[in-house]
Amino acid sequence: MASRPNIIFIMADDLGWADLSCYGREDYETPAIDALAAQGIRFTHAYANSAVCTATRVALMTGQYQYRLPIGLEEPLQGRDIGLPPDKPTLPSLLRDAGYRTALVGKWHLGDLPEYCPLKSGFDIFWGIRGGGVDYFTHEINGVNDLWDGETNIDRVGYLTDLLGDRTVEVIEEFAKGDAPFFLNLNFTAPHWPWEGPEDHAESDRLRAKHDDPMPIQHWDGGNLATYAAMVRNMDDNVSKLTDALDRLGLTEDTIIVFTSDNGGERFSKPWPFVGKKTELLEGGLRIPCIVRWPDVAAPGSESDAQVMTMDWLPTFLAAAKVELGPDHLTDGTDMRSAIAGEPLPERTLFWRFANHDQKAARRGKWKYLQMGGNAFLFDIESDPMERANLKDRQPDIFRSIRNDWRSWNEKMLPPDPEAGRHGFTGSDLAEYYGVDS
Repeated sequence: MASRPNIIFIMADDLGWADLSCYGREDYETPAIDALAAQGIRFTHAYANSAVCTATRVALMTGQYQYRLPIGLEEPLQGRDIGLPPDKPTLPSLLRDAGYRTALVGKWHLGDLPEYCPLKSGFDIFWGIRGGGVDYFTHEINGVNDLWDGETNIDRVGYLTDLLGDRTVEVIEEFAKGDAPFFLNLNFTAPHWPWEGPEDHAESDRLRAKHDDPMPIQHWDGGNLATYAAMVRNMDDNVSKLTDALDRLGLTEDTIIVFTSDNGGERFSKPWPFVGKKTELLEGGLRIPCIVRWPDVAAPGSESDAQVMTMDWLPTFLAAAKVELGPDHLTDGTDMRSAIAGEPLPERTLFWRFANHDQKAARRGKWKYLQMGGNAFLFDIESDPMERANLKDRQPDIFRSIRNDWRSWNEKMLPPDPEAGRHGFTGSDLAEYYGVDS
């Protein structure tokens, strides 16, 4: 491993806890991603910073709880002049200042031009989409093309996941010509809706015919298990393109690869043994796959139950790159290199909140505090991963302690934005689950 390794961070979009065969999916296989796990470490208690994607991406970029910035106060962002401030230090900007080449291929979803752009937040190269999701063939949202090369809107023919994989290989080849280490953030849109596999041109045509209608955030038609499988398998094929390129260029031993997701899955995802999905602070909405291949650090085929979170990547990668944070840079994350090496992390409490149904959650050790749908809970998440047995009356001291810690933490965060999510998630599924009005 080089003294300052290359770093490739791959984030899937709405990929659930057990949607990879190495995490328990049985109706299809993901051999390329499984190979990363066989060559490195698989985390079983990894969490997203949020149950929706923009908020988690804010945490990745800043190494902080997303609730410290207006852009991190949930979704949707459509029609709102809000984004990741260009003057905010970010993971790519800090690495670039230290001599790294940086690139984002794929989804941005942290603000629109002209105020907000990946090129203004530390990336040398951007090739992908700016919004939350597009048609996989037309690359449009509501009939408007959203494929970009830097600040230039471009037209390309092809299935989006393949285009992102091919562009990633081109960027790696370009970076390999120089001597500087690189940071490459590959943000797939798969398996985010619209559910279209590589052969589903007819579904794309159907959506294109409806482009004059508003494209809903929560979408109740389209897709099936076979389509979902095809989308994930195709993403796996494109991960294989990336790893093959590293092998061909002699970069494998000098490159860290992380594969993970931005939040829990949606309709066709497999959360077992959890319940819940995207937009919910149940484990199925927060627990995510996380695989790290780090030569000479992560033991091949190893597994960790350390509780890690998206915001931990900034201090981890900066430490690997020998970059010291200045005294004025606050990070809420933890350097998780010891966990990647198979050692335990010191116990800490992780916190979440989500505007819909006044959802609140915290995890400390085996205990999880949860409030949603007007109800409060305490779960032993290790022995009760489905979050069924409410222990708050049996363990009142633990319940009060974690709840009070959540309240103290929340006082340090920005208050919820009443406009955030106003046109988005209704929480009706939560109402059905808990038997309360939405």
